[in-house]
Amino acid sequence: MITRDAGAFFAFAARCAADFGPATARAAFLVSPDGFARAEQSATDNRYMAGAADFDPAGAQAQHRALQLALGEELPTICFPGHAGAPDALFPNNVFATVPGRLIVGRMRHEVRRREAGRSDIRGFFRDTLGYAETDLSAQPHPCELTGALVIDRVRGLGYCGLSERCDAEGAALMHAAFGLRATLLFDLAPGEYHANVLLAVLAGRAALVCPSGFADAAVAEAVAGFYAPHAIVLSKAETAAFAGNAICLRDGSVWMSARAAAALSPASRAGLERAGFLLRGVALDAIEAAGGSLRCCVAEIF
Repeated sequence: MITRDAGAFFAFAARCAADFGPATARAAFLVSPDGFARAEQSATDNRYMAGAADFDPAGAQAQHRALQLALGEELPTICFPGHAGAPDALFPNNVFATVPGRLIVGRMRHEVRRREAGRSDIRGFFRDTLGYAETDLSAQPHPCELTGALVIDRVRGLGYCGLSERCDAEGAALMHAAFGLRATLLFDLAPGEYHANVLLAVLAGRAALVCPSGFADAAVAEAVAGFYAPHAIVLSKAETAAFAGNAICLRDGSVWMSARAAAALSPASRAGLERAGFLLRGVALDAIEAAGGSLRCCVAEIF
């Protein structure tokens, strides 16, 4: 099923057993922020991006290395080098994603980011080292920025796809098929938003962080929160602006977000994560966040 009808989607989702796949990844990979700078093409539809004068390449490198070391405490985390001609490459989850045994390569909206999809080293690692097959969506015309646009409940095989300039309905259908999902809910993002994963995080299939201000229709956000109740944490505009929705669960008992995001959480939001059984892990990423993304954007999962 792929639909815009939230009622039909959640009626179907309620019948989906939690047997689709593992809740969390077995490894992760990052791409170093080499050549870190403001990408002017990306800035045209990413309101979270700072001005060029606020970019600190050395600070971004140091924070990125600290992120890899921190994530490596929970699961194997490798890092590929970046390239000067691809200043957004430190956000690989928009371009590369996996299901067990297969690499998916997405189609980026902006040319500066489409360069990343051609990387032979990353494709070769999955093909030759891990023996993964490949589904390549990068050459077709419809933008589909993978787990930036599509938030996945890996336990149930459910997708939540936010439509914007970064992902159209045709691109969403291609991702639905590529990930082999049972059902995908399509919804429009609010004006000025670019990726669903800034506004929604599904944590190990048992909890969700939901940012209603980023949904064009607040009723959709309410329906998502209702599905994950009692462990749905509804975030305020201030929490959303600090990237608290851009979080990821890499092991069953912890949730990762930037230190800025963690500091912005209200006592009620922190208590909600605790009730859901999650330890909050924060990493300083303010230099990286100047590029308009945060921790979850930096992490490409290997299933």
